[in-house]
Amino acid sequence: MVPDRQLGQAGHRIPDTPTGLGSLDRALFDAVAKSSTPFLDKAMPPLTRAANHSKLWLAIAVGLWLSGKPSAQRGAARGVMSLAVSSLVTNQGAKRLWPRARPAMDSVPVLRRLVHRPTSNSMPSGHSASAAAFAVGVGLENPTLGLLLGGLAGLVGLSRVATGAHYPGDVVAGFGIGASIAVLLGRLFRPIVPEKTLTAEPLQESRPARQDGAGVVLVINPASGSGTGARVVDEVREQLPGAEIVTLSRDDDLDQVLRSAAERAEVLGIGGGDGTVSAAAAIAVQTGKALAVFPAGTFNHFAKDIGCPTVAATVAAVRAGSVRYVDLVYLNGNTPVINTASIGSYPQFVRTRESVERKIGKPLASVYATFHTMRHRKAIRIRYDNKTLLTSLFFLGNSIYYNSGFNPAQRRRMDDGLLDVRILEIGPRFSRLRVMTALITGRLERSPLYHELRVPEFTFTVVEGPAVVTHDGELGTECQTAHFKTQYRILPVFRPLP
Repeated sequence: MVPDRQLGQAGHRIPDTPTGLGSLDRALFDAVAKSSTPFLDKAMPPLTRAANHSKLWLAIAVGLWLSGKPSAQRGAARGVMSLAVSSLVTNQGAKRLWPRARPAMDSVPVLRRLVHRPTSNSMPSGHSASAAAFAVGVGLENPTLGLLLGGLAGLVGLSRVATGAHYPGDVVAGFGIGASIAVLLGRLFRPIVPEKTLTAEPLQESRPARQDGAGVVLVINPASGSGTGARVVDEVREQLPGAEIVTLSRDDDLDQVLRSAAERAEVLGIGGGDGTVSAAAAIAVQTGKALAVFPAGTFNHFAKDIGCPTVAATVAAVRAGSVRYVDLVYLNGNTPVINTASIGSYPQFVRTRESVERKIGKPLASVYATFHTMRHRKAIRIRYDNKTLLTSLFFLGNSIYYNSGFNPAQRRRMDDGLLDVRILEIGPRFSRLRVMTALITGRLERSPLYHELRVPEFTFTVVEGPAVVTHDGELGTECQTAHFKTQYRILPVFRPLP
């Protein structure tokens, strides 16, 4: 005869391999089930219901995203991705490997018993797997949040035992599966880890406060950003009524208009895409004027990276008179670059990635864009330092971008005096397969086909004739030799102080 305590709800024997662990599992379950305390009786049932269908974690993910903090937003996205994969693996795979009946409910206080008892196998706990996957996923991007969510995940696991849904061993197995999947995804899609390096303090200074914008001359294209420019004009007129606004028309010469505005401005304002901002930056340097960037383009990478993602942020900086100096890169001594420059198929890579990243997330979108670009690659043979190689993806950034690999995401500072150069080489046979394997497994940085440099200046020569150098989203001119040099902390920009 099998003792009654070894029978599950359907009368099936619970596997006892090894016997000691099986006995300990049941003993722990009985100890929790027979512990009638206000905490277990009142807190555990609502907590386990909140975790049904991952509602608790999805609600927390929404809150993290709405916080606006980049690490919290990345953590929310990574946590949800880890949770989704963990739920699929647990419910459609792991639960089918080891049939185990749910615990008997007799010893669980009526107050804590589940109203709707699950009918799936007990091993492992899907709630616990999802909880661990979400907590670890968030923690990879934001360790503090991950620690707090880890405690909440532990309570969810306890609630599954306290309400009689699982044995403790089921919960531990679920935790192991969820955490492992989150860590594995972290290896495939590396989190952004701030690098602590010894760098100089930011160079900042106070300029006269301009509460109404007096002395500011803003040059802006109302049609930029699919109409965003017109909205920015209205906001600036309302918040900085003393500012002069010069609107660009299709026939205006941008350089001439900017120079004229700089001559009479105390602060040169610019609104438009990154290409327009780049032109204004060069003139601001030449005339010794501080630049106020109002985000009016489609992506506004430069404005975001200097801490001015909204008009309100720029207005606040102008009113406070807070200025910080950032780097500016020059191509062949005369063409300014505020963000990035590239040759080959990198612009195609960016367009492909951005077209799908909202649907599948940036990590998967980067993998897809790399594969798509390599299939339709435009290869260019270049020579730099002591190397001559064929490349389809060449990226150069003003200051260091994170992450490493061919997925540059953002800059934490723009005054490090360095260029961020990344080159993906087209190698011999099966090189495409090698690159894709390295990218998917998160080991692209170790591939001999991937080259990454952080240098103050960089020069390459196109071996087989001139090539078009694209910079800041604009098509540049053809050149056979391209020389990039960082001008360290040469551009004063208005930005909120941290």
